Amino acid sequence: MTGSTKSSTESGFSGVLLDWRGTLVVAPTFRWLVAAALDQLDRDVNDADVEHILAALKSVDSTRVASSQIDTDVVEHRAAYMDWFAAAGLDDRLAAALYAVESDASRNAFAQDVEGLLLALDTAGVRVGVVSDIHVDLRPVFASHVLPDGRTWADLIQTWALSFELGFVKPVPEIFRAALDGLGLPASEVLMVGDRGAWDGAAVEVGMTTLLLPPLEDPADERLHRVLDLAVPRTSRAD
Repeated sequence: MTGSTKSSTESGFSGVLLDWRGTLVVAPTFRWLVAAALDQLDRDVNDADVEHILAALKSVDSTRVASSQIDTDVVEHRAAYMDWFAAAGLDDRLAAALYAVESDASRNAFAQDVEGLLLALDTAGVRVGVVSDIHVDLRPVFASHVLPDGRTWADLIQTWALSFELGFVKPVPEIFRAALDGLGLPASEVLMVGDRGAWDGAAVEVGMTTLLLPPLEDPADERLHRVLDLAVPRTSRAD
């Protein structure tokens, strides 16, 4: 890996790795997914119908879809979900709509302080990566957010460690090492930020300081200033 231009002990960190769901965006619940799918099909969205579908899903084995291992393979991910929906007795149109909604990254609401964080890190010269157990490409949804200077959020990300591309999922060290290689930084100079101890917290095993935030429940919740507190000490910020 290449060397960094600043010491993490003197001025924060040279790089920050960010988890996706639960950290930058609200992680969708199955209740929300069912309601969104029904709405997409122009079917009635009422509590009784949603509860009926949720009960059907809960009545069958969901072990396969609960494993993040399916995020390493796009074909396996879809097959696991569609088999689960079929076992629950969902009709084909509803099953397809449910999977489409679950796989549409643009439907995951970003926290309102994501842009401010990315800009502050960019201004401070901190390299940024996204590390996620995910079966879809996240680059387009970041690129859809355009900054006043014409750049997009995607332009502020130096590396993407996505499980479906790498074949690894958290907590295995390989996904974190791939992210470090993408940043070109040693683990001691990178801060990992996530919301799940058993997954994101495993970054400590490869030598990264790790910040675990409460899972994002509302886009209005502002938590990401905690990242700046560690990555870019106030004495070195432009503000």
